[in-house]
Amino acid sequence: MDADYIKYSEITEILKVLAHPIRLCIVKGILDQGQCNVSHMQTCLKIPQSTVSQHLQKLRYAGVIEGNRKGLEVNYKITDERIIKLINSILILS
Repeated sequence: MDADYIKYSEITEILKVLAHPIRLCIVKGILDQGQCNVSHMQTCLKIPQSTVSQHLQKLRYAGVIEGNRKGLEVNYKITDERIIKLINSILILS
């Protein structure tokens, strides 16, 4: 057993932020699409834009996603290869 549990703090924060069904769905959708904007997410999830934005903010803060602005539109993509591997390993992809 490793007594230096401090080194696991980054991954535990990522796991915490992914431990919400809407955020997990957002990350899975971005993974499937390669990138995605808020309007598309809102339509797919059938939830208010403000709710999507709140979840995106948490994902951005945790370093799971990043946004690239093109005019008025922001497209989000997954920034960390570990996230892609994690999502692929816990969700069965068809």
